[in-house]
Amino acid sequence: MTGTKQIHLAAFMRPISIHTGAWRYPGGTPDANFNFPAIVKYAQRLEAARFDAFFMADHLALLNMPMDALKRSATATSFEPFTLLSALSMATENLGLIATGSTSFDEPFHVARRFASLDHISGGRAGWNIVTTSNPDAAKNFGLEEHLDHADRYRRAREFYDVVTGLWDSWADDAFVRDVESGVFFDPDKLHTLDHKGEFFSVRGPLHVARPVQGWPLIVQAGGSDAGRQLAAETADAIFAAQRTVEDGREFYGDVKGRMTKLGREPDHLKILPACLVVVGDTVEEAQEKRAVLDSKVHLDSAIASLSISLGTDASKFDLDGPLPKDIPESNASKSGRERAIRLAEQEGLTVRQLAQRMGGYSGLAMVGTAETIADQMEEWIDARASDGFTIMFPFLPEGLDLFCDRVVPELQRRGLLRTTYEGGTLRENMGLPRPENRFFANAEEAAQ
Repeated sequence: MTGTKQIHLAAFMRPISIHTGAWRYPGGTPDANFNFPAIVKYAQRLEAARFDAFFMADHLALLNMPMDALKRSATATSFEPFTLLSALSMATENLGLIATGSTSFDEPFHVARRFASLDHISGGRAGWNIVTTSNPDAAKNFGLEEHLDHADRYRRAREFYDVVTGLWDSWADDAFVRDVESGVFFDPDKLHTLDHKGEFFSVRGPLHVARPVQGWPLIVQAGGSDAGRQLAAETADAIFAAQRTVEDGREFYGDVKGRMTKLGREPDHLKILPACLVVVGDTVEEAQEKRAVLDSKVHLDSAIASLSISLGTDASKFDLDGPLPKDIPESNASKSGRERAIRLAEQEGLTVRQLAQRMGGYSGLAMVGTAETIADQMEEWIDARASDGFTIMFPFLPEGLDLFCDRVVPELQRRGLLRTTYEGGTLRENMGLPRPENRFFANAEEAAQ
């Protein structure tokens, strides 16, 4: 390896591609969402290619779209993430395992316990993707008729984070003495009861799981709104970002890292990994043809429904062959998703139909070309300080994953941009991130070391 800055790679799996047309692509795996043997092979291929992590997205309700559109979506259903990632931890040794955990429709004690357990089971490879959940239909699955207000969701998320990390610090690292002769299993002086009382939560604690191997599992955040950026600057170790251009990436990168500096955090202790759909071909033209075939598999019903989700309003009432209306009101759904859709339409002069087709498939950053041209683009992003790596989205499986691992990975390694061996045994070590000290027992643990 050279002294060149290394690219970090996570694989966005739901547990397959995010592209709506992926399950219909020739030679694809239509049943991949519930084909566990196939998912194991995908995870093992990612590990052999030295990816940092398998990123398991999740949702807590069927997508809020009409049934005519929903019936065409392979992302409507998938495994529960903790069950899947716990199983994958037994089939891998170094690959990080990141799962979504909602702060709007779960409880901090549950989330703390699940992630601490996954971290122990995997030997220190767990990561928590903090989401506030934008789908309003999720509220109805948890006894609520209305979704929490956007601002309230982020205030709740901040307090949720404080409670979870406090619970992870319940035990000193050396609390469990397990002295067979004396019969003492743990030292009571090295157990802390959180006794949290806040705006949204009252949690006594302590957590009855030993402190995670990593101290805290990796904290991942995905919000692009001002509130999301601030939450990430305060709490995150990695960001699943959504910028489409180097210029937008540089602005986001500078903004979030600048907020970290003001907060007294080391900017390099957060890795920004924009989502990137990668389509690999022998030539750029062949890759473009693959992307065209993939996009052609998106039905208009699904496209309009996806656009409606992004905008937070029913797009089917718009003139499909006209421009996007200027007066689309804000909703209680994702602010950043709405802004991205409007900006894409403005930047490229897209009609509603064209915008829907893009949103229905995949509308974000895409690198379509040969291994060399894709590596060139990735290197450009890194050199421009627009990202620290990428969250790779494969256009179809298994071919899309295989081509990336067989062609792009060796090219990145040849340039000294990607590791050839893992740096350590934990996800934090492999991403160059520090292990958080225990806020309640830091001095005692330093003395013990």
